[in-house]
Amino acid sequence: MEPARGLFVTGTGTEVGKTVVAAVIARTASIAGQRVKVFKPAVSGLDQGDEPDHALLRRAAGSEQSDEQIAPYRYGPAVSPHFAAELAGERIQPEHLLAVAAAAGEGADLLVCEGVGGLLVPLDREYLVRDLARDLGQPIVVAARPGLGTINHTLLTLEAIRSSGLTVRAVVLTPWPAQPSPMEQSNRETIAAIGRVEVHVLKAIALGDVGRWPQLDV
Repeated sequence: MEPARGLFVTGTGTEVGKTVVAAVIARTASIAGQRVKVFKPAVSGLDQGDEPDHALLRRAAGSEQSDEQIAPYRYGPAVSPHFAAELAGERIQPEHLLAVAAAAGEGADLLVCEGVGGLLVPLDREYLVRDLARDLGQPIVVAARPGLGTINHTLLTLEAIRSSGLTVRAVVLTPWPAQPSPMEQSNRETIAAIGRVEVHVLKAIALGDVGRWPQLDV
């Protein structure tokens, strides 16, 4: 069986809309008739009580995958995954991540993978999100904020991706305001020009109402 076409969504940091971008990509492909599966190596912060990332991804994709089939490592504290694993008395195993990702892609037209935090976040002290992305070999979509500081953060992320031998598919700025300021417009244009990358925008969405989500075809 041919491996599923895949995308790997990373971010310029934590809380930059990475899960939302991955979910909207998955939803866009699903309503276009594709069989979509999702994967996230680790989820932390389950103690906060919100809908966890892997559940949102599953809902967006219309997938019937179990928690374990989407996110093999899940933790309560809202900390880096390597530290969450240490607190739980275990280590995140790269071989297990790759096996779960491969299984998730079976029978799918598209496998949407979402990283954890930014590209250099450790899953284990010797294995970063970058290393997982490199092992999966998927093109990268970068989620970033539209406001002040995003040029530096985004260009650094693009440089880290390319220096690792990976391909950048696009940058997505989110949440994009209904009336972007001249600075936000300039940020988008500057990232596109200096970063030599296609830059999409995604407005704030109501996560509970998938029927009203915009499409994001990258």
